[in-house]
Amino acid sequence: MNPQRLFWAVALFLVLASISPTLRAIEFSYKYTSGDKYRILSTVNEDIFVERRLTYRAEIINRIAFEVGAVAGGRATLSAEFQTAEKTEELGVGGKSVSSGGFEWSRDYQAEYQQDRLGYMSVADQYYKPMVRDVPLFPGRDLKPGDTWSANGVEVHDFRDSFGIETPYFIPFTAFYTYLGERTWKDKDYHTFTVSYRVFLEPEAVRGKVYPTRIQSSSDQTVYWDTEQGQAAAYEEYFRMVFDLSDGQTWEYRGRAEAEVIEAPPMDKEDIAKEIAGEIEKIPDTSVYVRDKGIAITLENIQFTANSTVMSPDELSKLDMIAEILMKYPDRDIMVEGHTALAGTAMGRFQMSQERAQAVAEYLISKNVRPKDRIMFRGFGGEEPIADNNTAVGMARNRRVEIVILEN
Repeated sequence: MNPQRLFWAVALFLVLASISPTLRAIEFSYKYTSGDKYRILSTVNEDIFVERRLTYRAEIINRIAFEVGAVAGGRATLSAEFQTAEKTEELGVGGKSVSSGGFEWSRDYQAEYQQDRLGYMSVADQYYKPMVRDVPLFPGRDLKPGDTWSANGVEVHDFRDSFGIETPYFIPFTAFYTYLGERTWKDKDYHTFTVSYRVFLEPEAVRGKVYPTRIQSSSDQTVYWDTEQGQAAAYEEYFRMVFDLSDGQTWEYRGRAEAEVIEAPPMDKEDIAKEIAGEIEKIPDTSVYVRDKGIAITLENIQFTANSTVMSPDELSKLDMIAEILMKYPDRDIMVEGHTALAGTAMGRFQMSQERAQAVAEYLISKNVRPKDRIMFRGFGGEEPIADNNTAVGMARNRRVEIVILEN
């Protein structure tokens, strides 16, 4: 080759490499470091159609905390805790909402599994989570924008409440991928690819109150990949699922989901609890203690108007002071837990504790302590007493709300 042509060819290549990073081929892979902790916050907004009529509208929060265990030979052991909270509206005639609520805790799931650098998972069959497995799955070669590949995956569903199916329900699929190059998510550029799959399945009958006889679904995702961290920074998804059921009904779910990794520095629970203890000394009937999942601020003998969820002015004043404390730890999500004394029926106790926890959670949201998708609530009824229910003093202590600053 003419030396001058060679010079300009090399110069052109260097210029293109410096100003067009998306033209360079990269290999996608997962990276793990033993001991790392991180969490993912996922939100889902979906419309639910029963017999082709829009019947429910749901907003779902999935809060997933991961810890990386042993890492060897390109495989990592992951421990994960999945917390789900929902806000559902039942729609009346003309789409008018007839009932709604805050983000109510739904279920906790635990899972331990292995994953290799390309994304292959080894998960025992008894686990309901992760719901989508072997996605994303990488081909183990360099990819340029426009390159495509495909791989098998599986969805795992919990149909215990909806259909009475008592074991995880597996729906296989083949996913198709396209590498797009670099795209921007929240003012930062990431290597981005799409994931799409379609399902048409006529499964065998299973034991349960009712079961799917035909499943049709679609998922279209955009994944923003952090190559330095070796994991997804965020993703967006549009989905649709149609179930023809053995009782003759058809249920359809349509919606959009998105998720992102939320990072927080390590939490020194003992030191933070001491700091909070000093700040709540002047707040009556209030204490703080360290729990496995974080730090709990307990409000004992919390006062509501009789048989209601309306807090007294004194309680609102306490919550105002606690709100200021919570704002000092903005990286941590919050769980509000309601408890009652042992009075009335079990169902009544549960309902009251749940509604009062919701009232506290919504008040904290109104004070801008956290966005609504970072505060959950749940009720325990009288299942976890801290004092003797046979005395008035003990019952007063058991009527409490605990505000938990979650570690991860």
